[in-house]
Formats: sequence, C-alpha cells, structure tokens
Amino acid sequence: MGIFQYRFRFLFLVSFLLCGSALFAQDAEQAEGIVDTKKEVDDYIQHHIQDSHDFTIFSYSNDAGERKHFGFPLPVIVWTSEGLVTFMSSQFDHNDNGEVIVEEEGLSFAKIHGSIYELEGGATAVNLDEEQHATNGDKVIDFSITKSVVGILLIGLLMFVWFFGLARQYKNKKIPTGFGRVLEPLVLYVRDELARPNIGEKHYRKFTGYLLTVFFFIWLLNMAGLTPLGFNVTGQIAVTAALAIFTLIIYTISGNRDYWMHILWMPGVPILIRPILAIIELVGAFIIKPFSLMVRLFANITAGHIVMMSLIAIMFVLRAELGVVGSSVLSVALSLLLFFIELLVAFLQAYIFTMLSALFIGMAVAEHDHDHDKKGHDGSDVEDVRGDFI
Repeated sequence: MGIFQYRFRFLFLVSFLLCGSALFAQDAEQAEGIVDTKKEVDDYIQHHIQDSHDFTIFSYSNDAGERKHFGFPLPVIVWTSEGLVTFMSSQFDHNDNGEVIVEEEGLSFAKIHGSIYELEGGATAVNLDEEQHATNGDKVIDFSITKSVVGILLIGLLMFVWFFGLARQYKNKKIPTGFGRVLEPLVLYVRDELARPNIGEKHYRKFTGYLLTVFFFIWLLNMAGLTPLGFNVTGQIAVTAALAIFTLIIYTISGNRDYWMHILWMPGVPILIRPILAIIELVGAFIIKPFSLMVRLFANITAGHIVMMSLIAIMFVLRAELGVVGSSVLSVALSLLLFFIELLVAFLQAYIFTMLSALFIGMAVAEHDHDHDKKGHDGSDVEDVRGDFI
C-alpha cells in the first residue's frame, strides 16, 4: 500500500502543478484588452517575471472592464532622506507607472516599473523623461517584504519543518516515516553523489549540510515558480548572487595551504610564469567561479519563464485568426509541453549549482603532493600536475 500511497501523492503534486500552468494561461487570457503588438507582449512578460511589492495570486476583469486583483498587500520598508519609512503596498493601488502618489510622514513616493522613488519637495506628480525615468525623484533604498521574500520565507519554513522531523527520526534511530521516506533518498543522493566524490571522504561531512540546504532551497523555489503562486525567486539576480557569494565565502575560508599555494605561487611551473598564473587564478576564484554560479541559475530560470509566457501570449496574437478557443487551446498545449521540460530544468539547475559548489569546495580543501616541486625546473623528473586542477 505504501508505494501506491506515494504514487498518489506524486500524481496529486503533478496535477497541482499542471493546474497552475492552466490557471496561469487562463489569467493571461482574461487580461484587459488584446495584446497584439510586440511592445504589449514585452510589457506583459516583464510584469510577470519581475518581483512585486504585493502578492497577487490572480487577476481578472469585471463586467465594467475594471481590473481586479486577488491577493494581499505586503509591507513597504524604504530608507529615505528622512530615515526609515514604512507603509503598505496597497496604497499604490497596483499602479506601476507613477500615477498614484503615496504621501507618508511628510514625504511623497511613486512606484515606476517596480522601483519606488522619493519625489523632491513633496511633489504631487511625477515628471518622466523619454526613457520613463523620474526626473524629479530619486530611488530609495528598498528593504521591503516583496513577493520573492515571502517565497523565500515560506520555502525556508517548509524546509525547516521537513528536515527537523527527518533529523528527529534519525536521532531516535528510527526508520524514516511519512514524508521523511521521500526526503531520505534525495538526502542520500546529495551526500553520496555530490558531496562525497567532489569533496572527498575526509572533509565531505563538514559541508554536506550546506550542500543539502542549497540543493533543496533552489529546487523547491524552482518548483514553486511553476505553481499558481507564481514565484520567480531564483529568477531574481539578487537571490542567485547571494547564493553564489555564500559558496564563495565557504570555499575561500575553507581553503587550505595547498589551495592558496596553487593560486598564489603555483608549483611545478617556471618562476617567471607564476605571477601571471596567480593573477589568472585569483580572477577565477573571486570573479569567474561565483559569476558562473550566479548567471547560470538566473539565466536558465528566467529564460524558462520568458519562453512559457511567450507561448501564453500567442493566444492574444492569434486571437484574430483562430478565435478565442483556438488560440487558447494552442497556447495551453504548448505551455503544458514546456511545463514538463521546466520540471526537469527545476531539478537540473539545483543539481548543477550544488555540484559546482561541491567541486569548488573540494578544490579548496584537497591535499596535493608536492614532491615534484623538489625537482629541478629543467623538465626532468617533473610530474604532470594538471590533474590537480581538473
């Protein structure tokens, strides 16, 4: 009965995700007006992949043509010229083009393209240039609880509950039960297939906790982005940058003497070449490695959302030719096809980020044999050390 129970749960999860994709398409179809120009499609896609100061689950247009949003506001926390100011995002009334001015604590604020501006001298209107930037206001330092922050907190809480229960079962030396039986194979997979072979038997236990955290954090956030909740957390460059910086800090602090010697004064090569290699290695360690972690995750998740939203936008473009039903069927069919690919990408990106993090940490804690450095540099009896850096 157990296997049938988990199959049912898996089918339920897939059905929930598919409903999310279908509702996503239905929400797009109910958008105000007909999107039939490139600019309107671009604006529509950009609106859905950017972060938001309010949590909107879905939107619809009533009989009067007014746009209605179902969700709840979030707290806006900004640092202004007068210090910290807080208010609720509902005061902007879902307006993102500066038409609604919020007056709070003697200051005026406007939201333009997702960014909050403090208007000069308490102005009651926004002056925009040709590029739609405010000319009579400055951006504030934004500490707001945005939709992405809510997603991070929800997934963090979910992970805490799940893994606290699994750890308690392990502590009591019990066989995992309930959802712990689903988590255990994934935990063992990260430990045995990612941490142990890339870091080594001597050090892998020390870093397995971090690798498990980033793997499940990224994977669950990617999956949440495919649900009706519409999160796009890993599609925010700030989030992927923070994850990459965590990995950078860990392998930089954990680097042993061999690691830094191979970076700053690489053995086995002519002395005149070592300063040049040191510069290259430092750039690789502090710029190229974290940059690759940051951009790979951000670009792949963002590209997936853009492609899916583009397919959904087809229903607007083809409405005049195929009618409402025909365009909707075609768009939903293409979106569902891409949706299954996105399920694979959600796991694959979590795997790649975790694997590369484990690889970089393993390179930092690995111990090398320097017997070859005791030989002369005339080419005789010098061992090939390239395997240390592959």
